[in-house]
Amino acid sequence: MPKYYFAVASQKFFLEEEPIEEVLREKTYYYSTIQKPIDFWLVLNPKFLDKPEISKLKDKIKQPAAAIISTNPTFINWIKLRIGYVLTGQVEETDLKNLLAEAA
Repeated sequence: MPKYYFAVASQKFFLEEEPIEEVLREKTYYYSTIQKPIDFWLVLNPKFLDKPEISKLKDKIKQPAAAIISTNPTFINWIKLRIGYVLTGQVEETDLKNLLAEAA
């Protein structure tokens, strides 16, 4: 089963207090220059936080939450070091669509 890595924080933190849009835009531009496919996504109110093995993190984050998900653990670690005040983890998921789903 594929592993995905994530950094999660409140939407307010990611979207208003930190320049995450700029960081992701720069990473997207860099990937395009080296012709690498995008391996990260920003998900608002991620449904995967309700999984039993991850739900304890949800209690530590002001809601609504947002997550940056990637197949690259080094990128998620870099996000944690660059931005701070995020919680990180990993999740196994067979269907990327399920992982990127927003909670109702």
